[in-house]
Amino acid sequence: MKKKDVVDLIRYYVDNNDVAFRELAYDIAIDFRENGDENLANYIMTLLSSQEATFMPQATSFVSSNYFTRIEPNNVDIRVPDSIFDDIQGIVNAVSYHHSGVNKFLFSGPPGTGKTETAKQLSQILNRQLYSVNFELVIDSRLGQTQKNILSLFDEINRQPFPETLMILFDEIDALAMDRINSHDLREMGRATTTLMKGLDELNDDIILIATTNMLDHFDRALLRRFDKIVDFSCYTKEDLVDAAMKLLDNDLKKFKFPLENRRLCKKIFSRAEYLPFPGDLKNIIRTSIVFSKPGNPNEYVINLFKALNPSIKIDSTTLKTMGFSLREMEVLTGISRSTLSRKGKGGVEDE
Repeated sequence: MKKKDVVDLIRYYVDNNDVAFRELAYDIAIDFRENGDENLANYIMTLLSSQEATFMPQATSFVSSNYFTRIEPNNVDIRVPDSIFDDIQGIVNAVSYHHSGVNKFLFSGPPGTGKTETAKQLSQILNRQLYSVNFELVIDSRLGQTQKNILSLFDEINRQPFPETLMILFDEIDALAMDRINSHDLREMGRATTTLMKGLDELNDDIILIATTNMLDHFDRALLRRFDKIVDFSCYTKEDLVDAAMKLLDNDLKKFKFPLENRRLCKKIFSRAEYLPFPGDLKNIIRTSIVFSKPGNPNEYVINLFKALNPSIKIDSTTLKTMGFSLREMEVLTGISRSTLSRKGKGGVEDE
């Protein structure tokens, strides 16, 4: 952050120039993120969004919640690629500043890419209560009943007394949005899809709607046009996945009170893994590796982690040497002392 930004920020505050103050504050948050301090960046944006909603009346629940489940916020911070972050920041800008009726967003990508978790985090940033649609109560085998339920669903959404405090999640909307040509009952699916499009067209502009899917290619194209922005969650690089893994690891190490001494080794394991899955699966692998280990053994979860991410690789000094692990790291993974490894001539690269 430049000294000029600090001076300008104070000047905008003194001049009561709220728009300029908030715009610069958001720019500062983005600058922090680009320089590696994502926690501070997210904290600044959360403060700004909370201040935006300070004087909003807060709805405690839906007038009727037949079709909805309240989703509680969580404190897990999953790092997403810059391209996704930029789109999420764009959503924050559209909702917080411009009030242009841009309020329907589709998160697309394979399972485990963080679509639902990002929706939860977005609801926190925007200080909105998140409600998820129970599709099992919407879809009905009786002819015409699904369309009636969709109409009732949107009617409930649009008549909420404080729409500016709400965010609606259509998680895995595929059940309603599949391409009409893939349905066994073409007319029935066509009517349901048409009703869904009508509901999206008439959605209250003050309500934010997030839908998620992992089957975008099978969507009805006319339905896709109803969304103001489609955010692609399939663009993770290996570096993005390593960053996400480290964030998840830090969260669980703190939660289960494990020491951080092997954190650097874990990052190397992530970087050299045979295959690094998306964050949803990473979360399960990391948590299981930790909770399946003995609390008094700070190395066991590291070994569990290596095995889970490299199922076809045998843990021995020769293999670990080829993978670029140091003597100290090999000691942790094999349980053999460095002196013994060196004496047997099975040492790795130079100790770090």
